[in-house]
Amino acid sequence: MAAPGLALPSAARSKWDIREEVWEHLEASGLAEFPRPVRGRIPNFKGSSHAATRLLSLQEFRAARAVKINPDAPQRNARFLTLEARKTLLVPTPRLRNGLFNRIVPPPGATKEMLRRCATSQGVRDFSVPVGLDSKAQVDLVVVGSVAVSEKGWRIGKGEGYADMEYAMMVSMGAVQEDTPVVTIVHDCQVLDIAEELLGDHDLTVDYILTPTRTIQTNCKRPKPQGIMWHKVSSEMLGKIPILKTLRCREKQAGKDVTLQDEHPALADTKRAAISDQKVMAALPQPRAAPGSAPVLLPHVGRDPVNPKSEGSDTITTVFLGNLPGSLRVSQLKSVLRELQVVPAALKWQGAQHRAFLDFREQGAAHRALCSLQGLSLGGNALRVELAKGQRNQGQGEINSHK
Repeated sequence: MAAPGLALPSAARSKWDIREEVWEHLEASGLAEFPRPVRGRIPNFKGSSHAATRLLSLQEFRAARAVKINPDAPQRNARFLTLEARKTLLVPTPRLRNGLFNRIVPPPGATKEMLRRCATSQGVRDFSVPVGLDSKAQVDLVVVGSVAVSEKGWRIGKGEGYADMEYAMMVSMGAVQEDTPVVTIVHDCQVLDIAEELLGDHDLTVDYILTPTRTIQTNCKRPKPQGIMWHKVSSEMLGKIPILKTLRCREKQAGKDVTLQDEHPALADTKRAAISDQKVMAALPQPRAAPGSAPVLLPHVGRDPVNPKSEGSDTITTVFLGNLPGSLRVSQLKSVLRELQVVPAALKWQGAQHRAFLDFREQGAAHRALCSLQGLSLGGNALRVELAKGQRNQGQGEINSHK
């Protein structure tokens, strides 16, 4: 059942719809905790520390020697409890830029207060030791954050895919087994009905859900990812995650198919295959503050330019672009759109919020844009491409955001 206060009909809603509903509810109900706003994050919430204490009652936690826990705020107390129990605490490196894990090593004779400091985001940076691929690390329990989760164990993250990739990489390096339990810590309002159709074969499921009031054993039967799905990895992602290159080399030597997403023959005849991510991003400057919100009219390339004076006479359909790189300029986005032959009547640029809105006078043109932009990555960011909120039920063409 959907949590109280959240109106979430399951089948009609995308992952991004569910994320937005959860983030908005946590803020509006006063349940959100620092860091705020929680939108775009694994949300911290009132009662997260108490929910984490439910780990102590899990036999799987008591028996675990090494526990991998994500570095987000709602899992801070879980990290402390792991250190206090004298277990090995492994925390993923931010965005997987420098390897997969860091082991948190408190100073000798650390007091409880020092352990609490080691469990903070700053402590994770100050007291960490990298764990290499050849360390033969074994993870006995995995704790991940979630934006939403169902009692069946189906999980929705914040939309960047790192938890799924972390787990797949752990499988690839032999750090987890098929029966390694996965736990998530969320507020009760984040436990929702989620349509199974929203899940992909790369999506990580969970075995236990810990909330301030409940411990839920999901008995999830859906298989977890069996390793890295190379056909869903782009060359851009490979370039941003050095450890992924190493794992790919090893799996290639082992005789596995490591063909990347943009290397598959099926993409050879598409327009997107002609647009290299490296080419698009080569011109990007070093990251800097993006401009504020401003509408930008784009000239049409067809034979019949649209008369701006007639704009008010047509129904406007708007496409949302999210997760734009902070260093992206509006001129560069316009160039990408033109190469894909996506020509909106207007582009509303909100670079500081990492998003833009494309206005189309014809609904069919908007849906063609959705199809053309699906799966596009810029600067290592998989873009979120959807009909703008309030327009998502206007015919076909909604595209669910990537995890």
